[in-house]
Amino acid sequence: MGGFFGVASKEDCVFDLFFGIDYHSHLGTRRGGMVVYGKGGYDRSIHNIENAPFRTKFDKDMQEMSGRLGIGCISDYEPQPLLIRSHHGTFAITSVCKINNMDELSKMLFENEHSHFLEMSGGDINATELLAALINQKENLIDGIRYALEMVDGSVSLLLMNEKGIYAARDLHGRTPVVVGKKEGAFCVSFENFAYKNLGYSDYKELGPGEVVAVTDEGCATLVSPGDDMKICTFLWVYYGYPSSSYEGVGVEEMRYACGRKMAKRDNVHPDIVAGVPDSGIAHAIGYANESGIPFSRPFIKYTPTWPRSFMPTIQSQRNLIARMKLLAVEELICGKSLLLIDDSIVRGTQLRETTEFLYQSGAKEVHIRPACPPLLYGCKYLNFSRSSSEMDLITRRVIDKLEDGEVTDEVLEEYTDPESEKYSRMVDEICKELNFTTLRYNRLDDMLDAVGIDKCKLCTYCWNGK
Repeated sequence: MGGFFGVASKEDCVFDLFFGIDYHSHLGTRRGGMVVYGKGGYDRSIHNIENAPFRTKFDKDMQEMSGRLGIGCISDYEPQPLLIRSHHGTFAITSVCKINNMDELSKMLFENEHSHFLEMSGGDINATELLAALINQKENLIDGIRYALEMVDGSVSLLLMNEKGIYAARDLHGRTPVVVGKKEGAFCVSFENFAYKNLGYSDYKELGPGEVVAVTDEGCATLVSPGDDMKICTFLWVYYGYPSSSYEGVGVEEMRYACGRKMAKRDNVHPDIVAGVPDSGIAHAIGYANESGIPFSRPFIKYTPTWPRSFMPTIQSQRNLIARMKLLAVEELICGKSLLLIDDSIVRGTQLRETTEFLYQSGAKEVHIRPACPPLLYGCKYLNFSRSSSEMDLITRRVIDKLEDGEVTDEVLEEYTDPESEKYSRMVDEICKELNFTTLRYNRLDDMLDAVGIDKCKLCTYCWNGK
């Protein structure tokens, strides 16, 4: 998906910028970038971070850069930030976005005499470059940013920096977060609010949907007021958000404990231990264990010294292999035991099936699986959560297609979203059988939303119910 960080400081900002970006490494695996503005003008660096973490790749850049303004990102796809020269002057831009109408927008821009886009590998258009082109359609930057947000089908949050300061814009429907931090002599803007806490910043404000602000070393001024239509991604709490993050005032770790408690209240099995798939399933499992009274344990450990999360190949078969190699069994906690295992979700099912087989081979008697969210039935239209190219990559959709003999309509799919329906039960039973689980019980949508605790109308649930 990706994340970004920016700093406007009375002193040199590079130290804060470097570590603020690095704290977003859990959100992307392909590219990192940072750009600063100082006495010598703009200075930018972009590196591939697929096989080495951000800190390693950018350590030398950090030591050589200087400036009082800076923005940077962790990107899961396109190289950024970009430096753009236009009638607005020179500016740097980075974004977290998903643009579904890329072809339509690029065609429109060509018709408006936009000359070209720089080619990425495979001939794709860099989404951040497209956003810059949209911004340049208007006479001033603020109107341009508003125009870009309005024209995109999908989502977009962005940072734009020129010699005056940093402009930050949150997605029109607030699907991704943008927060501002403050300390003496500096302001920062970030995707994750925990990213600036160890740097001495405190929370200043969280942007509302569609809000645009100007950030300088003197303050943060709202240029475009926030709208009322909020649809923040619920999956940020379930999986993508780091445990120490919070969104809309709700902490990620807190939500996951609540999620696990609600799952336990509805369950009727009595395993020997409760465990979480490292790392995102652990907090859910702690909540479940605390509520049920069943001991929490760690029957397998993720080997992190040489297998950081950032090292995940793009080829799915390799990803599955790496995921398996990361896990080390604590056989004394597995052999002869009935295990209840909580993962954040089941997407393709491949990795969890291999994890289950791994536990059986290590002597487990039973493996009960409890995903912390409902069955994923729809590929996300708003965020780049997955490398899947088709909804048929989802195990739910493959199973539904099998159960319905290929006759799958929107009406049929809606029945499978109802946890009280016969079709839902058949789907879950079939997934349980295919993946060789002892039992399978998904978290319910209503319970998961209750665990978040904010107005349900403000939460996006598209990947579970198409809404």
